[in-house]
Amino acid sequence: MHAEAAAVKALPADEFFLARQPILGRDQHLVAFELLFRAAGEHDDAQMTTGAAATAAVISHASQLGMEQVVGDQLAFVNADEDVLMSDFVRFLPPHKVILEILETVKPTEQLRARVAELKQLGFKFALDDVVACSADVKQLIDLVDVVKVDLQGIDPERLPELTASLKGLTKKLLAEKVETLEEFHRCLELGFDYFQGYYFARPAILSGKTIAPSELAVLHLLDLINSHADDRAIETAVKRDALISLSLLRLVNSRAAGPGHRIESVSHALAGLGRAQLQRWLQILLYASPGGRVEFNSPLLQMATTRGKLLELMTRRLWPIDADSADRAFTVGIMSLADALFAVPMEDILNRVEVADEVREALLRREGQFGTMLKVVEMLEAAECGKAFAALIKKLGLTAKEVRDIELAAFDWVQGLAYEVH
Repeated sequence: MHAEAAAVKALPADEFFLARQPILGRDQHLVAFELLFRAAGEHDDAQMTTGAAATAAVISHASQLGMEQVVGDQLAFVNADEDVLMSDFVRFLPPHKVILEILETVKPTEQLRARVAELKQLGFKFALDDVVACSADVKQLIDLVDVVKVDLQGIDPERLPELTASLKGLTKKLLAEKVETLEEFHRCLELGFDYFQGYYFARPAILSGKTIAPSELAVLHLLDLINSHADDRAIETAVKRDALISLSLLRLVNSRAAGPGHRIESVSHALAGLGRAQLQRWLQILLYASPGGRVEFNSPLLQMATTRGKLLELMTRRLWPIDADSADRAFTVGIMSLADALFAVPMEDILNRVEVADEVREALLRREGQFGTMLKVVEMLEAAECGKAFAALIKKLGLTAKEVRDIELAAFDWVQGLAYEVH
């Protein structure tokens, strides 16, 4: 029995973690997520399965994973080795939502090519993973796939233009993976890549002398008023002073209202209906708005920030069910953790603009304290680093593998619901 096939029987349905890595289009909006499944357990990262065993187990327990809940309107890229491709349970996946990534370890035998052709007839689309050259194996599979993933870290940069040109000639969509810097992104954009995967957009590119824009300062000022328990009149005055914030606030409360007969026209009524806790959440989300005050939920930075916020909040609620204040602080840590990438200024400068609790500050600046540990857990989940160090951290928090996975799915679902609520 193959190792992956054996893992399907050996790996309990609850014993996996899910990493969800964004894939962006040329306009920098989300088009898909790659879903990476990792077996839970106290393994060293270097000794872990490639993930194919966990993928096989998860697909075989497909009822455990609602694809719409995890990726929303986006597509899902899912790793598939030979065992997954040849299995019966691959058909549990919804063809209209999934692109199967053929791993670089797969050999293009006649039987394998026939199986891929059969799955294409059922509506599945395919990507070729980790391409660094037009090898003989790549040439035998490339006519069957829709997307070719080029591993930027596995190829000499000087050879990239030649490889790109040869692949573009085959009229395939090209995806640059492991894009780590903005410079790499711009180079691939110029070379004609269609899709981009990597956390380059979330890396703080600190610009010397950069200042926070007035619209962003207005939101930070309001957050400061809420955190310092200012009275309702001061908050209402600050909202009315900024036309974009007022407009966004009215748009929000009217999207939540029960119909046209309940339309709210005044800022004071909007604030009363929303309440401080919800206002604080909305302002934190509004920080990530595009120019003009529009919150775009296909922004990868906003998706990551809101997901982090909800993950930390739900972890806190699981550990301290009756401590609402701690849950709010945890959400703040998560959503503010990408503010330095958003503003291109150091985190310390941002925190000097808004009053936050000491435990929030030490989590954001030094990854210390309980919230700091939670933030490290979330960052490791994003990177699919679920080995021994990860197991030690969730044990330190007092969470099980199943609890973390349930929290993940609930957070993904909440972020998808948030997107629908304001559109």
